[in-house]
This record gives sequence, structure tokens and C-alpha cells, in this order.
Amino acid sequence: MMTVPIIIDFEASGFGKGSYPIEVGFSGRHGEGWCTLIRPEDDWNHWDLDAAKVHHIPREILVERGRSAIYVADQLNYFLSGYTVYTDGWTQDYVWMARLFDAAQKVPRFKLADLREIISNEQETRWHATKDRVQEELHVSRHRASSDARILQLTWLRTFDSQLDVDDCRTQ
Repeated sequence: MMTVPIIIDFEASGFGKGSYPIEVGFSGRHGEGWCTLIRPEDDWNHWDLDAAKVHHIPREILVERGRSAIYVADQLNYFLSGYTVYTDGWTQDYVWMARLFDAAQKVPRFKLADLREIISNEQETRWHATKDRVQEELHVSRHRASSDARILQLTWLRTFDSQLDVDDCRTQ
């Protein structure tokens, strides 16, 4: 039986050394979403203007409306405890997740895994075209964590379903 993967996404202050998470969101097994801005810690100073042009989240908004690292880590553990959660940017997202949990002095109670681990070769051949269609259908114009996670989840589902259709034709 197929289980719908939980997909998580982080937006960040930039890339590389010194970058930190500014938003996290996920799409759960039933399509339910959760997202929050993350207030920068006092020593989180890196700010990449090119990254800000992509996510369109001013640092001032993070300071004003973002949730503390402790709150965000607690919420992620509450919702995701015991699950394997997938990301399409494992290398970066793992670093940002670790930075968040380190700041909160907590340990994640879920496993972060690379989405590529559960994408078959058949799915991969349809991935980009399917993802483009999903983005169009959802009318997503902003690059945000929860909508990015939902797009990836729907892309996975549709490419998985189309793979099953192909497999069904092969067995008949």
C-alpha cells in the first residue's frame, strides 16, 4: 500500500556559511499544511539580497512576526514525531533544520530524508513537466515553504499515479 510522503521545505536567509532558516512549512499525509516564519536568533545576521528577491520576506517582518526557534522546533516535533519527512533540498534543509534545533536546544523527533530516495526512474522522467502543471493549477506565484512543499507532494503523487497506470498497462 502506498503512503503519501510528508514533504517539508525551508526558506532561508541565503545559502552557505552563516545562512539560517527564516520559514518552514510542510504538507502532511492528507494534504494538510503548516507553515510559520522563524524569528532570527541574535547571532543570525547573514542576509542575502538575492535570496530575499526569491522569497520576498523582509527581515523586519521576521523580527516582528516570526516565531521563536523553541516554538518552531516544538511544533515540528509535535506534528512530525516518528515520521520520515522528505525534502528536495536535503543538503541545505538539513543544515537549516539543525541550526533551528540547535538554537532551540532540542532534538528533532522525526527523520529528514532526501525526496530522491522515493522517486523512481519512471517518476523522474515525468517530474519537471508534472511539477510545472501543478504550479500552474495551484496558481502559486510566491516562493513560500508550505506551498513549495505542497507542490512537491502533488508532483510526487501524480508521477506515482501515472507510473501505476503504466504498470497496469504492462500487466494486461
